[in-house]
Amino acid sequence: MTVSGGRSFIDEGSPAHDFFVVTGGRAKLFTLLPDGRRQVTGFAEGGDFLGLAASDSYAFSAEALGGVSLCRFPHASMQRLTARFPNLEHRLREEASRELALMQARMTLLGRKTARERLATFLIERCQGPHRAAPVLKQPIEIDLPMPRTDIADYLGLTIETVSRTFSLFRREKLISVRGITHITLLDPERIFAIADGME
Repeated sequence: MTVSGGRSFIDEGSPAHDFFVVTGGRAKLFTLLPDGRRQVTGFAEGGDFLGLAASDSYAFSAEALGGVSLCRFPHASMQRLTARFPNLEHRLREEASRELALMQARMTLLGRKTARERLATFLIERCQGPHRAAPVLKQPIEIDLPMPRTDIADYLGLTIETVSRTFSLFRREKLISVRGITHITLLDPERIFAIADGME
């Protein structure tokens, strides 16, 4: 299935009949707080599973960023799928373990890191992951950020003003360069990794 940009394909609280695999494009994941505020909890891209751990209802919403393509699988057919594709069961266990590790890393991000460390961590997340080759830190790394600054702010638990100010600081320090709205080049990846780790 394909979903155009800005459209939701998972709605928080709705019955969890299916899970999804992202095959192209990107999506943002978010939850709504009781007072109506939105908390972006992650960004999904090619190879990511969504809704896999859902029980009766989805715990988050998912919205396409600039269009996304997906494979949708009914939860009821999971047993048949794993019987037909034995490697799938191992892949699902890997995905569940990765999801837990990401949740733990996110708790550290929101609970302990400064604004500078949070943005550095976010940039690193965008250029590494289980579906990508390990980045080479000795040379510039180009990444694409299709999400607006408001989504980045919601994800990092910061105001949009703080995110914009920290981006500007990174530019002045020649850590990054920005082309257009979405294209970022990490000019000094090693130093950005050090900032994310609290080493600077």
